[in-house]
Amino acid sequence: MAYQPFDLSGKVALVTGGNSGIGLGFAEALAQAGADVCIWGTNGDKNAAAFEQLQGHGGKVGAQICDVSDQSAVRAAFAETLKNFGRVDSCFANAGVSGRGEQSNFIDMPVEEWRRVMDVNLDGAFFTLQAAAKHMTEREGGGRLVGTTSLSAFEGAPRGIHYAATKGALISMIISLGVGLARHGITANTIMPGWIETPMTENAFNWEKFAAAVKPRIPARRWGVKEDFGGLAVYLASDASAYHSGDNFIIDGAYSKF
Repeated sequence: MAYQPFDLSGKVALVTGGNSGIGLGFAEALAQAGADVCIWGTNGDKNAAAFEQLQGHGGKVGAQICDVSDQSAVRAAFAETLKNFGRVDSCFANAGVSGRGEQSNFIDMPVEEWRRVMDVNLDGAFFTLQAAAKHMTEREGGGRLVGTTSLSAFEGAPRGIHYAATKGALISMIISLGVGLARHGITANTIMPGWIETPMTENAFNWEKFAAAVKPRIPARRWGVKEDFGGLAVYLASDASAYHSGDNFIIDGAYSKF
C-alpha cells in the first residue's frame, strides 16, 4: 500500500472554538482529510451553521455547546464527545476571546476584564487539554494536543496584555506537555497565527488607519485566512507528526521575520 501519512480516516478530532475563524479552518481540513470531527462553541446558531458546512466530507460530524471556562462543562462535553465518537485522537484547544476596547488598557484594566480573558484563553485551554490528556493516557495509541496562540506572546501588545499573557502561558504549558506526555505517544504543539481575517479581527481590519499601517508590513502582502491553517492541522493530527512535539508553528506570511 502507498504511504498515506495524511489520511485521517478512522481518527477523531475535537476542535474548540470550531464554529468560525481559524477553528473552522482546522475543522474543515480535518474533515476533508477523512477524520470524524466534533466542534465545540458557545453560540448555537454558529454551531449549526458550521455543522452544515462540515457535512458531506464522508466522516461523522458533531457540534456541542460548551463554555470552556467552566471546568464542569468541559468535563461533561468531553464525556458527551466520547459517547458520540468513541475516542478523541487529536484535540485542538482553539477557543479564545480578545480584549474589550478601553478595558484593555493595562493601567485602568478592571480585574473582571483580566479574569474574563484568563478564564477562557488559559483556564479553558487547561481544562480542555487536561480532559484530552487524561483520555489519551488511559488508552493505547497516543494522541495529539494542539493549542492556538498568537504573535502577541512574542511581540509587545500594550492594548492586550491580558490576551498576550494567556498566549505566552499556553506556549509554556504545551512545551511541558510535549515533554511530560511523550512516553504515552502523545505530542503537543502550538500554532501561532499572525494577522488573520476572523470575526475577532474584523473591527481592526476595517479600521483604515490600522490596515494602512500593518498590511504593507506583511511580506505575503495579504491578511491570512482560515484556509491557511488546514494543511498544518492535518499534519499535526496525522501519523506524519508522531515524532514532532514541543514546537510552535508561526503562520503569519513572514510578518514576524520582516
